[in-house]
Amino acid sequence: MQQQHQQTARRSASSARRLLKKNVRIALAVTATAAVLGSAPSAFAATGHSYHGSVVTDVRTAAKFDYAAGEIPENITVNPDDSVTLSMLGSCAVCQRTHGPELMRISASGTRTVLATGQVGEAISGNTRGDDGTVYFSLFAPANAARNGVYKLGQDGTSQRIAALPAGAGPNGLAIDSTGTILYIADSFTSTIWSVPVSGGSVTPWLTDAALAPVPTEALPIGANGLRFHNGALWVSNFNQGTLLRIPVTDTGTAGPIHLVADGLPNIDDLSFLTPWSDVVFAAQNGSSSQNGPDRIVVIYPNGTYKPVLTSADGLASPSATAVRGNRLYITDGGVPEPHDAKLQTGRINFAALVANAAH
Repeated sequence: MQQQHQQTARRSASSARRLLKKNVRIALAVTATAAVLGSAPSAFAATGHSYHGSVVTDVRTAAKFDYAAGEIPENITVNPDDSVTLSMLGSCAVCQRTHGPELMRISASGTRTVLATGQVGEAISGNTRGDDGTVYFSLFAPANAARNGVYKLGQDGTSQRIAALPAGAGPNGLAIDSTGTILYIADSFTSTIWSVPVSGGSVTPWLTDAALAPVPTEALPIGANGLRFHNGALWVSNFNQGTLLRIPVTDTGTAGPIHLVADGLPNIDDLSFLTPWSDVVFAAQNGSSSQNGPDRIVVIYPNGTYKPVLTSADGLASPSATAVRGNRLYITDGGVPEPHDAKLQTGRINFAALVANAAH
């Protein structure tokens, strides 16, 4: 019996060492890549780098969803335990509103848990997670101002609205600042980013600007969309204007000057960063709702250049959001066009190709 315990202990220790080595390799690759890409990519033009393989490889479907039942993934947060929290629209502008939205968690092993639900005609859009594990989400309720706003998921599993948004507001992307005390809400309809303490209260129009506005003549007039707090600034995508913006948060908490990071990206949806310290962005372009652009994932470099790394040839079906954890890229596909292939995809980031691409 003692010998059996010793063998089990040795196998466990060996597995732990292999896992540690794998994590160290990933961490070193991420750190090295972030260090390279944090500087000007053009600096590598004379080093002889060339494109070596795809930036994202091993793309596969991690979960499939029932589009007809309103399981239309919109936004994603990857949690420390490798589970994901997904916002399910339940309806969208180009499909019938017959099912209410859901906030769903999928464990690393594939177990699905519905965390919160909405009513028919509503949509759960952005979601984010505080460092203490608290889950926050945006609920767009166009027909009921008493429900429109930002919600917090309690430890008992119940959800509570902590911030009301005015009638006509369209809450979308949701971000939390580095102190974990302030939530920011991208409003797709009113050219505004709102702010509110995580404890709840009255929202404040943190910034209202034409750069956040929708284009009224578009089939889907959607302005400010994806939102992330990163390196002391709010990064926001404008769906109709096809722009990625960086807005510094000043020492007093107000909005600094708006910086245009990239443009020419029609239907840019949600985004994520390679690492917490790198300004390399993976962004989704959702081409299903207009003729303005294709379905693709683009990598946007710190100097504003960008390149597609995944397209419909890789199975993309109206991608709406990305998330990065280590060397793994996660993508939500709403599946709006026929055959309504709603799903969660994952892929592996090829750091060498990511660096090489920066010079070309």
